[in-house]
Amino acid sequence: MSTAAAELDGQGAIDPKRDRLVIVASALGTVFEWYDFFLYGILAALLGKLFFPADNPTAATLASLAAFGAGFGVRPLGALLFGWFGDRIGRKYTFLVTITLMGGATAAIGFLPTFATAGLWAPALLVLLRLLQGLALGGEYGGAAIYVAEHAPPDKRGQYTSWIQVSVVGGFLLCLLMVLATRRALTPEDFETWGWRIPFVASLLMLAISLYIRLKLKESPVFQAMKESGEVSRNPFRDSLTFPGNVKRVLVALFGVAAGLTVIFYTSQFGTLYFLQGTARVGEEEALLYMAAGALLAAPLYVAFGALSDRIGRKQLLLAGYALTLVLLFPLFRMMADGANPALERARATSPVTLELPADCDFDVFRPRQDQPCAQALNYLSKRGVSYRKADAEQVVLTVGQQRVAGFDQAAYTAALETAGYPDKADPAQKRPWKIILAVAIMVALSAMTFGQVAAILVELFPARIRYTSMSLPYHIGTGYFGGFLPFISQLIVVRTGDAYAGLWYTIGVVAMALVVSAIWLPETYRKPLD
Repeated sequence: MSTAAAELDGQGAIDPKRDRLVIVASALGTVFEWYDFFLYGILAALLGKLFFPADNPTAATLASLAAFGAGFGVRPLGALLFGWFGDRIGRKYTFLVTITLMGGATAAIGFLPTFATAGLWAPALLVLLRLLQGLALGGEYGGAAIYVAEHAPPDKRGQYTSWIQVSVVGGFLLCLLMVLATRRALTPEDFETWGWRIPFVASLLMLAISLYIRLKLKESPVFQAMKESGEVSRNPFRDSLTFPGNVKRVLVALFGVAAGLTVIFYTSQFGTLYFLQGTARVGEEEALLYMAAGALLAAPLYVAFGALSDRIGRKQLLLAGYALTLVLLFPLFRMMADGANPALERARATSPVTLELPADCDFDVFRPRQDQPCAQALNYLSKRGVSYRKADAEQVVLTVGQQRVAGFDQAAYTAALETAGYPDKADPAQKRPWKIILAVAIMVALSAMTFGQVAAILVELFPARIRYTSMSLPYHIGTGYFGGFLPFISQLIVVRTGDAYAGLWYTIGVVAMALVVSAIWLPETYRKPLD
């Protein structure tokens, strides 16, 4: 704890009771915030059908994922807006506002009319609420991270702030449990008709609990000391740009820290979920259970790595996580596929798929209906999650092993794939759940290794008087653009290339960039005073 914090404590010593309340309030609020945000991602396919109706299911899903990304895209604006208030007015009241906005927008989604009853107003209102969610989240994380870090003892800053990171996983798990419980309590028809609204409306209860706890908190001791000494920034945004060396710190935080750890985190969460459902052909409920089990096993590592960073430093732990991700990412997803659907992996090895297409094939993933046979063939294979190689030809021909099917005939395509061993659904008798869960857990562990200490890194990197604005902006640009659009970009790459694993190259590219930037320009920050 800083000297100012100790003086404001009135005892010159750490206050364990107060520190526990600070951690619980900040972490619990983050759980609820991320519950709200993850909920849309998990139900993206269903919401695509309800709010973005189209004869082309691939287009509907991609449109829904684009709306998911839009919420992330506005987060930098939220970082600027609430960062300004956080550095000018205080940490406590700013993140009271952010969680209220987040919870209200999430609950409102549960009351929205669908396309069937409101037409184009339905997707417009949905996107508007997603933007409000993103705006709120842009201010929430910085406030929670700074509030905890400015209360923490210097030698436990990584450990204290890591509870905020593990609470992100907590929000994901809470979201999974709520969706699964609601699905189990209702018939599939009822859930898709009205039951999907329940998890959204339930956020009102979570909002009430979080507000009740956060209202018990006092202002951060570091901010209180700045306020009493008249050192509070009058224009945090301007000062963030003009403070010596701060622009460089912002860029390093963006490209070396936020971008890299974010794509690892979202690959470990949404990337694995979409891969299990789309490529490995695992049912939605079963895939969610695998995700929950893997995340639950590895979640304690967020705190463990946060505490470890207090002992050995933040930077080398971050670099090690990046390097391991580059080495293990493709093997882990192949391990996941082999555990979920061994027959599919064998079919790919023994009966590769080739799709011959004319050069003028007009395929648009966003088009509601594909008219050309070549476009219909591409849409079919994308929906089935089948990897294939493209070849130029005068007419459409599907080759599966030694079988050839001219033109596009969905029944003939299905028969050819099933004859060659490509199952439409994963065979329960052949699954190896332990292998799936282990792969998910290792992915979450890689996220913990890079994400566990990030709050401490960012708080320590920037001066106190412009800390909220300076750390929030690069963090939310990184998470908003590099991470928020990851599900959409990776799925689009898969559709365009025909390779079920090709979307992982996006993660590889961003992590490689972050590794280089961090290795060269990121300073070691642990044990740095915060005053």
